[in-house]
Amino acid sequence: MLSSQPQAPDNKASFDLALTRTLVPLKDMSESHLEDLLSQSQADVVFAGQTLFRAGEYDGRHVYLLHGDVRLEAPNGDVTPIKGRSTLLPLAHQQPRAVSAIAQTDCSVLRIDSEQLDKLLTWSQVSDYLQLNISRQRDLDEDIDWMTTVLRSNLFFKVPPLNVEQIFYRLRPQVVHAGDIVIRQGEMGDCCYFIKEGEAEVHRRGEAGWTHLADVGKGRCFGEDALVNDAPRNARVRMLSDGVLMVLDKQDFYRLLKAPEVPTIPVKTLPEVRERNAVLVDTRSEEEYSQRHLSRAVNIPLSLLAIKSRLLAEEQEYVCYCDTGRRSRATAHLLRQQGYRAQALDHCPQLFSDPQWETMLESDVRYVLKEGKAQAEQP
Repeated sequence: MLSSQPQAPDNKASFDLALTRTLVPLKDMSESHLEDLLSQSQADVVFAGQTLFRAGEYDGRHVYLLHGDVRLEAPNGDVTPIKGRSTLLPLAHQQPRAVSAIAQTDCSVLRIDSEQLDKLLTWSQVSDYLQLNISRQRDLDEDIDWMTTVLRSNLFFKVPPLNVEQIFYRLRPQVVHAGDIVIRQGEMGDCCYFIKEGEAEVHRRGEAGWTHLADVGKGRCFGEDALVNDAPRNARVRMLSDGVLMVLDKQDFYRLLKAPEVPTIPVKTLPEVRERNAVLVDTRSEEEYSQRHLSRAVNIPLSLLAIKSRLLAEEQEYVCYCDTGRRSRATAHLLRQQGYRAQALDHCPQLFSDPQWETMLESDVRYVLKEGKAQAEQP
């Protein structure tokens, strides 16, 4: 019935939040999104001699080594030792797995569903982008707090990241007064409410009469159950003061669940993209970029897009990529809204798993933007 900023997951004690916040790319997520991700993740103890994963497997997991030592064994016999905390990146993250990982000592590892991580990471970074843009608009100064709280609500975590900014366009204001009954217990609902101004109280009627459940204030949401099921309202909400509610109708919520189309270009056309001097934009974190990136690609992490987009040139063509396609599509979408000529590369995972692209990847040279174009960074 009620929601606000996501609460810490019940199994939070199983994780060292300070430690997980240093991992890549988890460090680029907001705390609320990270906690939601960890609530669905698994911390394991792996004993010496046991296998964490095998070469050739598709396990769909980011596997992080928190403590202990492992060795990575390639099919050709090459062995790479990995000591605990020597890397903040997931272990040999490639699907299918290119190597096997075997514990040399007792280890603790964190396993995270890769698809869920990618969704929440992109959602978090688009949300941060939007919050920064909101903070720059002086006419929205009075709205920053409640809008930020709305963006952190787990109600919207299933909304595609590209629709994050559309949330506020779907909300409509409703002026209310002290004593108004906003929701009646037992009625069928077709919307939910965010409190922009004011305070309300929640009661539930049982055999012994009305029971006070909670008082809710600015930024809180109520009635969200109506968006996802057809059950009757399970409580009454009455205003304690005059205020303003922001209303989200069920049909508008459903519209938010459909991701918009983003122009893409085939990965097989990469040679042609370079020939026409389009700038490749790697939208992953700096640490991921440093591991391997396309030659002559600049690094503009989605998490820093609001700051770095000013380095782009409107007349220049930009082609965005990442390791899954989700962050790059979000970046291209946001850049196009700013008037830039941006597209996303399709089938991004092939870049790091298909041998045909190996010769186009590098790690020893970084590229930066100068007058909107890429150039090698000077030592």
